[in-house]
Amino acid sequence: MAPVVQLRAAVALAGRFPALAGVDLSLGTGEVVVVVGANGAGKTSLLRACAGLLPVTSGEAHVLGVDLTKDHTAVRRHVGLLGHAAPLYDELSAAENVRFAVKALGLPITAADTALERLGLVGRLRTTAAGRLSAGQRRRVALAALVARRLFSCRQPNTTSEASESIHCSSRMSRLRSLCWRRLPSALLASSAGLPCSIASSI
Repeated sequence: MAPVVQLRAAVALAGRFPALAGVDLSLGTGEVVVVVGANGAGKTSLLRACAGLLPVTSGEAHVLGVDLTKDHTAVRRHVGLLGHAAPLYDELSAAENVRFAVKALGLPITAADTALERLGLVGRLRTTAAGRLSAGQRRRVALAALVARRLFSCRQPNTTSEASESIHCSSRMSRLRSLCWRRLPSALLASSAGLPCSIASSI
């Protein structure tokens, strides 16, 4: 089976600046790769390139069979990226946000319900407006919205105040593996700096 992500000597530019310079990465179905590095090392640029948000100008770069050097935008529908901020509609509930994301992908609503349950978004959390949730709870909602995609990337928090929630999310994400990997091909590319890596297949 072909890798979900295959990069060889990949170079990506942010304007005229080389955000990635000769990156090699192979990510197979069911793998969790945690990228660890100092600020400015290119972790977020790597996630953005895999999500089709940063053009790859040379080298080899295939994500879900799409050649990013020819059309990096073609993969966006199938790849989700969660950064530091959770991209949610504040007026919608947790469940409504996730269902909206799943419906936009043309997937059955049951996929949203399963993701909500796996991330512990049940009871009152499920029906609470996103604007009233804590930062950590919002991140869990955003993560639930991502798992319907075939590949999702997650930029883990780095600040001390967010570290405990990141540990909580990591434990939830380990449970998500059984959900995601049944719907092959699917993979997680997570970025971390000094945070737990227990869910990683490789670092």
